[in-house]
Amino acid sequence: MYVRIDPMNGGAEWAGRMGTRNAIARDGLTIDPTSLAYCPHEWLNESGYVDLERVQSSPWLFTL
Repeated sequence: MYVRIDPMNGGAEWAGRMGTRNAIARDGLTIDPTSLAYCPHEWLNESGYVDLERVQSSPWLFTL
């Protein structure tokens, strides 16, 4: 999970996406240090972010 820094108050706000550490760093975003979120690698697309179509078609969706 990654966050954006709110320029008005300096707080972190969730950016609405999850991805690998490499994808997040490559795009100049910040990893939420308090997040313990994870996902199966089958959900990741070629750019390193979670693909909702892969999540919805995965049997993992109902076993987590």
